[in-house]
Amino acid sequence: MILGNICTRNCSFCGVATGRPLAPDPCEPERLCQAVRELGLEYVVITSVCRDDLADGGSAQFARAIELLHDYSLNIGVEVLIPDFRGSISALEKVVAARPDVLNHNVETVPRLYSVVRPQARYLQSLEVLSRAKSLDRRLLTKSGLILGLGESENEVISVMKDLRVADCDAVTLGQYLRPSVRHQQVVRYVAPEEFARYGLIAREMGFVGVASGPLVRSSFNAAGLHREVSLNRDRGLSSPSAHGPR
Repeated sequence: MILGNICTRNCSFCGVATGRPLAPDPCEPERLCQAVRELGLEYVVITSVCRDDLADGGSAQFARAIELLHDYSLNIGVEVLIPDFRGSISALEKVVAARPDVLNHNVETVPRLYSVVRPQARYLQSLEVLSRAKSLDRRLLTKSGLILGLGESENEVISVMKDLRVADCDAVTLGQYLRPSVRHQQVVRYVAPEEFARYGLIAREMGFVGVASGPLVRSSFNAAGLHREVSLNRDRGLSSPSAHGPR
């Protein structure tokens, strides 16, 4: 996770501290690359807190980290899990231009629950991030995720997955919400493994070429394996292109 450990937003499901962050560390991308070297990593997922205090939302820091990793080795897979950058097109362009292998942006929950779960985010804006990223680079693999158990209905989950396909999203993850503390959003219910399996089947039928659906799945769950699955399936032409443009 880059750009510090203090977020400018207060999503009710998230355990990251909220407050006034420090200025970004200009040496952070170099340190990240050094850590990757020392650990001998072959696949890296870079994420961040939301930095609404920065003009570019922290996108330049993402871009620099991606570029340094590519300079170090073209064989390293780089996935970014980005915030919405408050809908800034120029910020998104910076990240996409750096050529990550996968761009992940989570919608997190169904539209009805946004005012409680993601009060400083907008559902349609998150869909637009995914749709626009794909339009900027058709080769880019895009990914999004949902956490279940917050009070959503099955029809709402399926509707969100349909919206993600309309946005040409390639891969989706679905996992169980677990409450970080008693101060956070309550768990409304625990979704049965059989229900997760059914959502996974529905997702594949919709045309997602990478799917991870289960109680312990998180947005970076088996990220390298899911990337390989998406790449292979897309190369084989197994995906079902969206019939519609962005919403």
